[in-house]
Amino acid sequence: MRTLAPEIFKAYDIRGIVRTTLTADTVRRIGQALGSEAVARDIKAIVIGRDGRLSGPALASALADGITRTGVDVIDIGCVPTPMTYFAAHELGTESCVSVTGSHNPPEYNGLKMVLGGQTLYGEMIQDLRRRIEKNAASAVPPGDTASHNFCQGRGVVRHASVHQAYLDRIVGDVKLSRPMKIVIDCGNGVAGGVAPELFRRMGCEVTELFCEVDGNFPNHHPDPSKPENLVDLQRALRETGAELGLAFDGDGDRLGVVTRDGEIIFPDRQLMLFAADVLVRNPGAQIIYDVKCSRWLAESIRHQGGRPLMWNTGHALIKTKLKETGAPLAGEMSGHMFFKERWFGFDDALYTGARLLEIVSRWEDSNWPLKNLPNAISTPELNIKMNEGEPHALVAKLRAGGKKLLPGARELITIDGVRAEYADGFGLARASNTTPVVVLRFEADTQAALTRIQAEFRSALETLWPGIRTGF
Repeated sequence: MRTLAPEIFKAYDIRGIVRTTLTADTVRRIGQALGSEAVARDIKAIVIGRDGRLSGPALASALADGITRTGVDVIDIGCVPTPMTYFAAHELGTESCVSVTGSHNPPEYNGLKMVLGGQTLYGEMIQDLRRRIEKNAASAVPPGDTASHNFCQGRGVVRHASVHQAYLDRIVGDVKLSRPMKIVIDCGNGVAGGVAPELFRRMGCEVTELFCEVDGNFPNHHPDPSKPENLVDLQRALRETGAELGLAFDGDGDRLGVVTRDGEIIFPDRQLMLFAADVLVRNPGAQIIYDVKCSRWLAESIRHQGGRPLMWNTGHALIKTKLKETGAPLAGEMSGHMFFKERWFGFDDALYTGARLLEIVSRWEDSNWPLKNLPNAISTPELNIKMNEGEPHALVAKLRAGGKKLLPGARELITIDGVRAEYADGFGLARASNTTPVVVLRFEADTQAALTRIQAEFRSALETLWPGIRTGF
């Protein structure tokens, strides 16, 4: 049997290097396993969308081939942002979809984000697909064979559909600006470039476009707005155009970056403060969910607005699952994923998030004022320590086991996802990424001296546990 690369089966998606760990044959076999699971759940059709990567058409075709071999139909909606694929699952009534996307990873990567029956696949559900393939348990109808196979009635069919206008109409019909705005959008040559300019112009914005031509080579900068270096072009365009706000999108359009007129990056945990204040006006006392990387000021802000903060694990699938479980109207991650259940569907959508942001700030004559006056602290962006596959989880497990012996200055350790050490004047976090072999770190403090102290304590702990490690901070 052809060997699978087990490392592509991540915690909340499938992701690998095209033609190396993620081949068309592998994706076809994943499609068969996914189709078999769909049959078991009595799901008749699955929507497939893909981002703008050069490998997308071939992998989407292989995926469709695998799914239809099990008797399940495919609805192909073409090259669209990941959130539009999620939207299509609702709009077309399947409640099931796959986005063929490498998200913000380099051009040689691609992957799959999967939803079946309204449930985002993650953790053991993704591992079950791997095990199903390894056991050759996926039911398959040979190409061209229309006879029934096991519990399938013939081969599924591939249909084509577009939800582009329905998606735009749904947002523009609901989200309203109080006045016209002048903005800059940077799509980083990702797939959002095919949608964002039209959306924001229809909302009444004057739009300056940066890198909105969809190009899977990403020739201008990496499409990851969580990294400050990828926002330099947007900051420069704001200075040159006099626009009042800048929006940046990642490679598949599910994460948002925000930059003010004077070039300040409003990181997602601060964005979430603004969104929570708005949502809580209409949903008093509601629970607001955020991940372990977010500012400690976020919880305080939510409480101040009468809401109930809930810290949870990082990961779009994990946050969506918790949102559904709790009935919360809003959730967000430090990486830029925002999840609106109020007035939307509860999936992460940077285009919709950008629209909601403009709706809020357009109420002010100076749209930057509410952003600039959000609670803030001295903090680092996300820091990464590159390691070999498997090592980050081993290191973080050792840190968790060592506890306060390794981090004696902490007054509390939160271990729901990695180790977050809370101090009287700040916090430090170390967690293993579930998508790449890195340890993710973030630090925040009331003063620069406190930030330096907390970082030094983490550095000492990591160097003790892993001699020779290069922390880089």
